[in-house]
Amino acid sequence: MSKLNHFQQYQTAYEIGTICLLFFINSLLLATSTIMEATRDSRTMSFQIWEPFLWELSSAISALSLFPLMIVAFKRWPIGWGTLLHTAKFIVLGSIVFSLLHVAIMVAIRESVYWLMGANYDFGDVWFELLYEYRKDLWSFIGFVIFIQGYDFIFSRLQGEATAVSDSEDEVEPKKLERLLVKKLGKEFIVNVKDIEWLESSGNYVNLHSKGRIYPMRATLTKLILQIEEQGFCRVHRSAAVNMSCIDSITPTGNGDSEIALVSGKKLNLSRRFKEHFKLVL
Repeated sequence: MSKLNHFQQYQTAYEIGTICLLFFINSLLLATSTIMEATRDSRTMSFQIWEPFLWELSSAISALSLFPLMIVAFKRWPIGWGTLLHTAKFIVLGSIVFSLLHVAIMVAIRESVYWLMGANYDFGDVWFELLYEYRKDLWSFIGFVIFIQGYDFIFSRLQGEATAVSDSEDEVEPKKLERLLVKKLGKEFIVNVKDIEWLESSGNYVNLHSKGRIYPMRATLTKLILQIEEQGFCRVHRSAAVNMSCIDSITPTGNGDSEIALVSGKKLNLSRRFKEHFKLVL
């Protein structure tokens, strides 16, 4: 398995793990800073040593639990940086909802832990504390927006993600693909579908192999094949499809499957499940 395939298959796990680690480290630093500030001029603290860790970790856990909802919201109501009014409305309304949910989850966690420790948690004056928390949550929400949008933009440019090129401006997702637009490292170039040798399903992507290069495309193999099968593509495995014009030879393996050798030297497995359809196309 290549590094690209490995990352694509476990991309979500890597992203969640990295974000959780950053939040955890930040919480530890803030908690220990609170303790150090309290003991700077005296050796006594007005709180138990576990309390700062609870305050910071409860806030982090609350924010992390809302992170998936933010991503869903971005997909449902995408931000258009060219329309400032829309962006401003999204940030204001989104930050208010985010802050209220963040405080509710955070306080619930603190109340539960304090109860287990036989102590009482006092949130304070509700309206004052809500305003106090919103000041911080507003900047956190803006930071999340910038991070999520920036990550998607930079990742797609570094990876060179392919998107469909439509002949009609009104056709967002063409039924038949002939060309793909690839944006990578500040450059844009066209890849003709007929130049693709084979396709490989990998997580949420389909890797398009063409002339020694790999172009990831966010799609499913089943849906993509329907758009390009008329150009000579056929599925040969649950995770692979091939351009019939790039096949050099086909060799039975004795177990019902066969091995397809491409002109480029690449070898693919022809599963017995797809063999009949493959013969029909061939």
